[in-house]
Amino acid sequence: MTVRFGLLGAGRIGKVHARAVTGDANAKLVAVADAFPEAANAIAKQYGCEVRSIEAIETATDIDAVVICTPTDTHADLIERFARAGKAIFCEKPVDLDLERVKSCIKVVEETKAKLMVGFNRRFDPHFMAVKKAIDDGRIGDVEMVTITSRDPGAPPVDYVKRSGGIFRDMTIHDFDMARFLLGEEPVSVLATAAVLVDKAIGQAGDYDSVSVILQTKSGKQAIISNSRRATYGYDQRIEIHGSKGMVAAENQRAVSIEIANGDGYTRPPLHDFFMTRYVEAYANEIAGFIAAIEQGAAITPTGTDGLKALALADAALRSVKEGKLIAV
Repeated sequence: MTVRFGLLGAGRIGKVHARAVTGDANAKLVAVADAFPEAANAIAKQYGCEVRSIEAIETATDIDAVVICTPTDTHADLIERFARAGKAIFCEKPVDLDLERVKSCIKVVEETKAKLMVGFNRRFDPHFMAVKKAIDDGRIGDVEMVTITSRDPGAPPVDYVKRSGGIFRDMTIHDFDMARFLLGEEPVSVLATAAVLVDKAIGQAGDYDSVSVILQTKSGKQAIISNSRRATYGYDQRIEIHGSKGMVAAENQRAVSIEIANGDGYTRPPLHDFFMTRYVEAYANEIAGFIAAIEQGAAITPTGTDGLKALALADAALRSVKEGKLIAV
């Protein structure tokens, strides 16, 4: 079976998913829609698909699934529309910035029995998947502490910051999902601190660019998250899990994994410059998992509920910063 896709949104993340879909032998990119015709035309020309309106994709009989890469404030409405249209839905995170809106959207998905996957791509990174397998295989015993470092190479434009929902809902939300994924238990408390150390304009826009978070589960397991909007050395993505019998870690990845030793010492190539190159395999695996679930009628993960829980942690982290105290989830 070939799953036929419509792509909604031809921006930066839309291009990433277009490559993932067209790179899968079990998928075909049939059409793309975007508010900017030139962006849609560029993807159509590159991958040999059609440019259609969202309405045309919604009613199309030659499209089985959609990938939603439009602005965040359109996600919930589009999910509901395509759920009612009988399409399988992959949607970039978050479903919405408001918890109640996410809940109402999930209700529609459940009522229509639609398939919905939320785009937490890091679960599908080969290195992080290997970490999870080591945990599941019992190689480090019971998980006790998770440490996640995630730092962008540079701050986004202030215009983006203003509509992003803030660093916790835009950036740390990936790490909240990974923490849940790796802890194996739901966090029950959040303690967060935040500052503006990178760009004063981000603070003037009402956001932060440097944050630290501690999550704790009912049994006492902890996850420690470190985020920054600036890493002068590249895209910093590391995970370490400490368990009762040992530790497993995923180090930073490079485009070329070599090491040179000479009179100047040991040197290695730079890190990946951002998520588009660091997580190429993750995006491909994510779409492959979505396709397999459609073909086999299997349960999809991450679900809308996973998106809801990650957003709840983001909201709790922001509240912790504002109120200067531990927040129960």
